[in-house]
Amino acid sequence: MINLLTRLFYSASYDLSFKVGASVVSARRGGCSSTFDELNKFFTIRNMPIASSQYWNSVHGFSKEDTLKDLEGLQTMRTLGKNMAFLIKSIALGKEKYGYPKKEKPLKTNFMDGK
Repeated sequence: MINLLTRLFYSASYDLSFKVGASVVSARRGGCSSTFDELNKFFTIRNMPIASSQYWNSVHGFSKEDTLKDLEGLQTMRTLGKNMAFLIKSIALGKEKYGYPKKEKPLKTNFMDGK
């Protein structure tokens, strides 16, 4: 997934600014928080707001049946869906009333000249 996102986010020519992003992670046990953190970084490099929930967007379980027993994880997903819908609607209203912020031409910093 990281390889796909790396290729997509660095090579895509279309603008993703103000498109709402959210990552969701599922695991048997551990590893969710570091994966969740890594996935969310892709949204920030393309000027995308990130929808949040009441906790990290993850569910746990070895199988679909196990995941359905993760009541906290399922509640987190429901909250994420509601928050994402609210954020999308809020951005649309903001765009309608105020427009998007003006974008600056991207600048690239390098210190190859020693300054």
